[in-house]
Amino acid sequence: MASFNRVILVGNLTRDPELRYIPSGMAVTDVGLAVNDRRKNAQGEWVEDTTFVDVTLWGRTAEVASEYLGKGSPILIEGRLKLDTWEKDGKKNSKLRVVGERMQMLGAKGSGGGGGAAKGGSRGGRSESAPSEMEYSAAEAGFDAGGEPPAADLPF
Repeated sequence: MASFNRVILVGNLTRDPELRYIPSGMAVTDVGLAVNDRRKNAQGEWVEDTTFVDVTLWGRTAEVASEYLGKGSPILIEGRLKLDTWEKDGKKNSKLRVVGERMQMLGAKGSGGGGGAAKGGSRGGRSESAPSEMEYSAAEAGFDAGGEPPAADLPF
């Protein structure tokens, strides 16, 4: 049977992007995304349900996210699910995350939700003219169809 692993999420960043570089020089950033869902409960009242998702971005996409986005910025992420597993102190752990292969910034230029310095004050050299509706993909970063750098470059 064939498999299909594709995720599309729209939400707001829960924290500022954490840009770092792996030994090969490839940029990687981790962001938290809050995705809201609104539905009616059994009593007919509207209930907000928020899901928090960890997203990893690579290459130029990671650099752009770090430069233009900040906590609260609205974005669209397209990517795939990845299960990380590790053992610590004899206990097996696992975490499901999204490897972002495409990112689109949704905030309007100069609006409060666009991230960067437009939200008030300078933030580490981020430009006040954050582009609106910009899109970056793993293909632009030079990745293969898998959307990740070679296994030797992975930071874990």
